[in-house]
Amino acid sequence: MSGPTRQRRKGLEHGFTLMEAVLALAIGIILTAMAVPQARSITKNYRLQGAVASCTWAIQSTRYQALQQGYPFQVVFSSSAGTYQVQSEPPGATSYSNLGSAVPISGNSAAINQDTTLQFKPNGAVTATTGTLSFTVTYQNLTKTITVTNYGNISVS
Repeated sequence: MSGPTRQRRKGLEHGFTLMEAVLALAIGIILTAMAVPQARSITKNYRLQGAVASCTWAIQSTRYQALQQGYPFQVVFSSSAGTYQVQSEPPGATSYSNLGSAVPISGNSAAINQDTTLQFKPNGAVTATTGTLSFTVTYQNLTKTITVTNYGNISVS
């Protein structure tokens, strides 16, 4: 169809102008640029919390095993390897032996500040035979300190 039957009416056109599309794209880029640092910060905190949760779980489960089994257990945190190892000393044994293999503290590059060995007696008492009852977990300049009392209460600060 051509001629006068095919007329364009200005008010009925659909779509966006180039200026509107560029403006929408610019706003999207600005919002994304503002969100990226916040997302990185959230990810760093999440990874640190994961490493702390791994350490506190190791402490709690090792203490529980000592109470449940009725003989000493210990958990050994290695700062150089970034792992923990649960060990037990069943009746008749003269030293601690490994239970399973060493477990990474986390899947990322979180680190602890010192080698720490926490020993758990069947009566619930906790002693640090290596290091202290308090150690620090660090991930990309963020830190949390895990403190264990003499009877196994854990606090994170």
